[in-house]
Amino acid sequence: MTTTERRMLEALVCPETHAVLSYDSERQELVSRAAGLAYPIRDGIPIMLADEARRIDD
Repeated sequence: MTTTERRMLEALVCPETHAVLSYDSERQELVSRAAGLAYPIRDGIPIMLADEARRIDD
C-alpha cells in the first residue's frame, strides 16, 4: 500500500458511528471497533456499507 493510499484510508470513518477505523492488512479490511464491524476492501476500494461488513468479536 502506498503512502497516498494509506492517507486516504486514514481519512475514512465508520459510517455507523463516525469513529476512526483501523486497517487490517492481512484481511484487507477497515475495522470499526466501536461498531463491531470490519468493512472489506475489494480491488483497492473500501466497501463502506454495513450490509457488506463482517461482524467482529472482541
